[in-house]
Amino acid sequence: MKEIGHWINGKLVAGTSGRFADVFNPATGEVQAKVALATRAELDSAVADAAKAQVAWGATNPQRRARVMMEMVRLINRDMDKMAEVLSAEHGKTFPDAKGDIQRGLEVIEFCIGAPHMLKGEFTDSAGPGIDMYSMRQPLGVAAGITPFNFPAMIPLWKMGPALAAGNAMILKPSERDPSVPLMLAALFKEAGLPDGVLQVINGDKDSVDAILDNETIQGIGFVGSTPIAHYIYSRGTANGKRVQCFGGAKNHMIIMPDADLDQAADALVGAGYGAAGERCMAISVAVPVGDETADRLIEKLVPRIEKLKVGPWTAGDDIDYGPVVTAAAKANIERLVETGVNQGAKLVVDGRGFTLQGYENGFFVGPHLFDHVTPDMDIYKNEIFGPVLSTVRAKSYEEALGLAMDHEYGNGTAIFTRDGDTARDFASRVNVGMVGINVPIPVPLAYHTFGGWKKSAFGDLNQHGGDAFRFYTRTKTVTSRWPSGIKEGAAFNFKAFD
Repeated sequence: MKEIGHWINGKLVAGTSGRFADVFNPATGEVQAKVALATRAELDSAVADAAKAQVAWGATNPQRRARVMMEMVRLINRDMDKMAEVLSAEHGKTFPDAKGDIQRGLEVIEFCIGAPHMLKGEFTDSAGPGIDMYSMRQPLGVAAGITPFNFPAMIPLWKMGPALAAGNAMILKPSERDPSVPLMLAALFKEAGLPDGVLQVINGDKDSVDAILDNETIQGIGFVGSTPIAHYIYSRGTANGKRVQCFGGAKNHMIIMPDADLDQAADALVGAGYGAAGERCMAISVAVPVGDETADRLIEKLVPRIEKLKVGPWTAGDDIDYGPVVTAAAKANIERLVETGVNQGAKLVVDGRGFTLQGYENGFFVGPHLFDHVTPDMDIYKNEIFGPVLSTVRAKSYEEALGLAMDHEYGNGTAIFTRDGDTARDFASRVNVGMVGINVPIPVPLAYHTFGGWKKSAFGDLNQHGGDAFRFYTRTKTVTSRWPSGIKEGAAFNFKAFD
């Protein structure tokens, strides 16, 4: 049985704890590897080595750090297919979706090539008699990233790229469910010229997370995962004096107005609701058609599209629409929530229960589900299902539809489909959600904008990637400098030095 260890000081090393977690093949249900779970001592040792390596890396000029990012872009493109195969085998995503996962992470590395510009400070000449004033951005020191299973390439790259380009050392704790691609990325960073020790990848579970939260050397922590864990990490991390950004769960609504192109809306819902088996924080899980006529027409268009979805292993080729979910526990939770929806009175229009795939009977496959007549008091509406389940909540008016998105405790993403510019503009202005799509079902911003939700979908003041990433991974220092040049004055007891 293959054993997966850690990336420490520029090389793969075996774990020493004697504890392991199973890494499954989601398509077959078989254990394909075991990943080592680090001890607190292993984590602390890796942090100490990272802190030593960071001193020289932080003193390296920004353009040299940017050249590492430039080379990293070339290497990721070179190894794209190889990494996508490993990602699909551990996560279950289709091969094209796995490549998309890597591509969206790559775009952040491309953005990080501009680190010298993003790290520039400000300067004021002659702020007072003989006085100049300037600010500089300096790295935090050692930062940590705790990343989820559903994007094992994209989210680690979102964390590693800006942190490293800003001059920090990075401790990455990826998901133990699909740990191989983050280790492959670490090896590519070494090949790209990153000094040993600046990036450490530690595999582990809650013990490793707690060690990160309590380690005094780590100054900043970025996390993506469920809301309860996001709240836990944010609370404990900030209590320990760290800068923390945490992104949690979602329940993304898509409002369909009566004037919308319903074929376009239906296609968007199928892709956004069932792609990656629904295991996306930006997946559309709630369709909100306005008016019963709109709802009836939308359901009529959705059903045949959903019934034609092809579910299978990534090895079946590009014709597969989505693959299995990541674990048996995830499958069981989805099936439990579906049953709850039926029991609470929602109408199951497309019933994916009991789905099996010949030759893959033990795989973690879940058939597509479509609910209609869902109400806000139902568990399938309130909870993030994280599976191929789309709920339809009928609204009588635009205001009622807007209210549904605004009243939900999550505020990650939302969308509206309409031909009316006034309605779209009003929606974008008023909805209290962090990322908004107008005739765009999954409004994930490009790398030079920032990614982040509102309400219980996010904890912390700064978003991921874009300008916020460099603000998060640096501290601002402001210097006031005076060279008197013959100016003579006595002791000053007021603030008139700048007059």
